Amino acid sequence: MNNRERLLAILDRRPPDRIPWIPRLLLWHQARQLTHTMPKRFEGLSLREVERALGLGTPARDGVICRPRYDDTVQRVERREGGKLIVEHHTPLGMVREVTHYSDDLDEQGLPGRVEEFPLKGPEDYRVWEWVVQHTTYAPAYDEYLAYDREVGEDGLPMVQVGDVPLHEFAQVLAGYEYAYYQMADYPREVDHLLAVMAEAQRERLWPVVAKSPARLLLHGMHLSTQFTPPKLFERYVIPYYQGFMAAMHEHGKAVAMHADNDTSAILAHIERAGWDMVECFVTAPMVPLTLAEARAAWGNRVIIWGGLPSLLLSPSVPEDEFRAYMRELLRAIAPGDAFILGIADNAMPDSLIDRVAWVTELLAERGGYPLS
Repeated sequence: MNNRERLLAILDRRPPDRIPWIPRLLLWHQARQLTHTMPKRFEGLSLREVERALGLGTPARDGVICRPRYDDTVQRVERREGGKLIVEHHTPLGMVREVTHYSDDLDEQGLPGRVEEFPLKGPEDYRVWEWVVQHTTYAPAYDEYLAYDREVGEDGLPMVQVGDVPLHEFAQVLAGYEYAYYQMADYPREVDHLLAVMAEAQRERLWPVVAKSPARLLLHGMHLSTQFTPPKLFERYVIPYYQGFMAAMHEHGKAVAMHADNDTSAILAHIERAGWDMVECFVTAPMVPLTLAEARAAWGNRVIIWGGLPSLLLSPSVPEDEFRAYMRELLRAIAPGDAFILGIADNAMPDSLIDRVAWVTELLAERGGYPLS
């Protein structure tokens, strides 16, 4: 089997010939290029070429199946002022503004900036954003996806990002985590109305375009966690939304993944109830209070896990013997290897030891055949 065939087998609940090893090296590769510290054997190689040299599959996360479009009543204005990026959305009801601060050290490593000002500060901004949402459509980009799918070929299977549950989009992107929860406490009816408008717009305009697309694997839902979406919030805002979304996608043969590089220890059962087929970039101890064995005990093989190798363990600060012991225990925890794709949670970071990635490839060549003993 090649890596595409392995991924399709796992999505179809069939056994692969071996455990797929498909980590994300994007941040490591980007930082090494920008800081001119690429190891000699990888100098001049693209990210895909490095993946192949290391015996890896590709995560294939750059596919696009649709693009948002505003009508003439919404104008998006973007400008740079010093080290800041300012984005404004102008509508007949007013304007909302976001400000992101960039620094030289982040730019040098290709890392994102820090948002200093979020678009939504209170109810007066909600009306503006509701207008933006109600005047946004989604134009299919299926040919673009098919071209990318051909480019990926046997190295992997595109996983296409197609949005987020309105609650988390509000908390992470629109208001910011800290301010979002203050606003939910101060303006509960207004926040609920905004979330309902966002959900209805997705159901009417986004879901049909996604469902009819040629993509097999979708990424919808990010960073839902024990701390920011605890059980009560999950039950109220997340599960009802996803039960509808999953039904629509499953009817069209899609599999849906959640980006899970966060502490999910208190919401494992909720993730399964919501209907996700997969958690990807799934992070475990020592970065969060949850082991791979505990997740397996909660989900069995019903939820596919893609991840399991915390990025911290690739850092020079972690002794080599501790890293290798973790990997051997990981193989024991996932045996015989159903519904599992080995990956890094979330990314190989700029200081990661790439020789450890190569060692994992050797370990799996020796011990990664299905079924694991």
